[in-house]
Amino acid sequence: MSDQKATMPEEAEKKYAAQRRSRRAKIARPVRVRPSEPRDEHFEDLPISVNASKEGIYFISRREAYYPGMRVFVTFPFSSRHDPMNCEYVAEVVRVEKLANGRSGVAVHLKMTMNYTASAPPSSATRS
Repeated sequence: MSDQKATMPEEAEKKYAAQRRSRRAKIARPVRVRPSEPRDEHFEDLPISVNASKEGIYFISRREAYYPGMRVFVTFPFSSRHDPMNCEYVAEVVRVEKLANGRSGVAVHLKMTMNYTASAPPSSATRS
C-alpha cells in the first residue's frame, strides 16, 4: 500500500494533464502559502513545489487545512518576506490529495498577481 501511495503525485499528474491549459514543469522551489479569507484560520505554510505552470502550482504539505475552493495567497518562488523580487498571487485550491505519512498534495490555480510591476497569468484576465 505504501508503494501505491508514494506514486500518487505521478498518477494524478497523468490523470489531470488533459484538463490543463498549459504544461507543467517539474520544479522544486520554495512556496509561501497563506489563507486569504478571514473565515479560515491563519497559517503560513512553506512547502516546496513539485511542479508548476504559468497558471498553477502543485506542492506537498503536512497541513490539513487545505480544501478545494479555498482562496490563498501564494508567493512563488519565495525567498524571504522582504525580498522585492517575490511574486505574490491570489490563488484557489483546486485539488487536495491525501498522500502517505499524513501529507497532502495540493494543486492551486493562480487567479491574479498581487504585484504592481508583474503581470497576471494569462488565464486571470477575468476575475472570478
